[in-house]
Formats: sequence, C-alpha cells, structure tokens
Amino acid sequence: MNEKNTYVPSRLAIEKAVLLKAEIELFHAEYCAALDGGDVERWPDFFTPDALYRITSRENAELNLPVGLVYAEGRDMMHDRAVAISRTQMFAPRYLLHIVSNVRVIDDKGSEVEAHATFLLMQTLVEGPTTVHLAGSYHDVFVREHGRLLLKRRDVIYDTNILANDLVHPV
Repeated sequence: MNEKNTYVPSRLAIEKAVLLKAEIELFHAEYCAALDGGDVERWPDFFTPDALYRITSRENAELNLPVGLVYAEGRDMMHDRAVAISRTQMFAPRYLLHIVSNVRVIDDKGSEVEAHATFLLMQTLVEGPTTVHLAGSYHDVFVREHGRLLLKRRDVIYDTNILANDLVHPV
C-alpha cells in the first residue's frame, strides 16, 4: 500500500498478469486460425465438455436475457453444429477473417479466469466483396485443463441489431 492507501501491484503480480494476458491472446490466435482456416470441426476442442456458447445481441446481454441467436450447451452440441456446417449445410463459399484485440483480464480467481476482448469478423464471398460480417465483444470464462486454457463459457455479443442472414460459422 502507498501513502494514499491504494493498491500498487508488485512486480511479480504484474508479470503474472502480463503472462496470463499473453496466454489468452495466443488462445485467440489459435481459435481464429482454426475458424479462418475452415477447420470448423476443431472449434469444439477449444471448449470444456460442459461449456456454454452463445451469440447474442448487445441489447439482450445488457438486459441479462438468455436468448441467443446461437445457443450451444456442451461440447457435443457444438460438435453437432460444426459437423453440420462442414459436411451438410450448403452455402456460398467464403473466407473468414477474425481480428481480436483489446484483451482484458477482468478477474483471475485461479481456477477460472474471466476475460473480455473485442472482435471484428470480416467475410469475403468467393464471388463477392469483403464486408464486415459482425463486430462486438467476447465475454469469456476460461479454465485450465491439462495445462491449457479452455473456454467454460463464451458469450459473443454483437453490436448491431441488423444481421446478415448468413451467420453460419462460429464467431
């Protein structure tokens, strides 16, 4: 504590926070590489078996409404969605590009880490222009299993009220 009775983190606490933030950024890089590379069937591997994944509007999130555009409880449900996307659904070919920034660790409880980040999802149709497909933020709860971070919960909160009708892939 300093003279004004405010918390001043130690060098060790700062180093730990920086390493955790870097680890979360590396997680996002791998997560986005799988999705951007078209390997949607790897997507569930980033979650715990009992994870919750939801894509919802900012309005619903602010009102604490559980309604989501996409709502998946558990890795098995995510796996079913991923297989449906990669093997059965028919839609125009496209390339995706996720840009994730402003990663912030909100709370580190040791067993769980709450973090937020902003994202921009660009989409390029093979026979069309590149557009901003979705913008918003990730509200995540991470846990560590077997030495690696996994998502226990991911709320994808999008900013716009008008969505393209082709939101197919995980965000």
